[in-house]
Amino acid sequence: MELTVLSKNNGYTVHEKSSNKTLYNVKKKTFGQKWNLLDTSKYNLYTLAQMGDEKKPAFAIILNDVTFLTIECKSLFLDPTLVAKSKSMCYNLISKDRREFDIIFSDKKIGHISTKVSVTGELQYDIDIENKFFDDYIPLFAVAIDRTFGEMNKQ
Repeated sequence: MELTVLSKNNGYTVHEKSSNKTLYNVKKKTFGQKWNLLDTSKYNLYTLAQMGDEKKPAFAIILNDVTFLTIECKSLFLDPTLVAKSKSMCYNLISKDRREFDIIFSDKKIGHISTKVSVTGELQYDIDIENKFFDDYIPLFAVAIDRTFGEMNKQ
């Protein structure tokens, strides 16, 4: 599956790359550092909550008021890496340059996230992931990358 995550005002839109059809919207909550992942009928699927500071960003993906996955930044500069894990699974988002991330699941590369600068100067994230590994929360990985490395990548 190929998706494009576009930064838009205080949120993000997620499009299927081949049809440019909007699949999800990610809206910032009014208070705090939280973003809701909404489907096209505006149903809240997941919430991404930022927990860490700028030096050591950390996030929680929340499903039904319970933390489903935690995302930790293991390194900002040397081998930038985010680790998303729960009791039963672990994803590693590994990069060399903070722009190109391999998605590793159970020691196997299952996808890739590329950072690009759009015509308007906003960052855009292209996600390419094997269909059998796709789940609704995957676009939140791009949001976590943007919240962690976005300002550095704009410079």
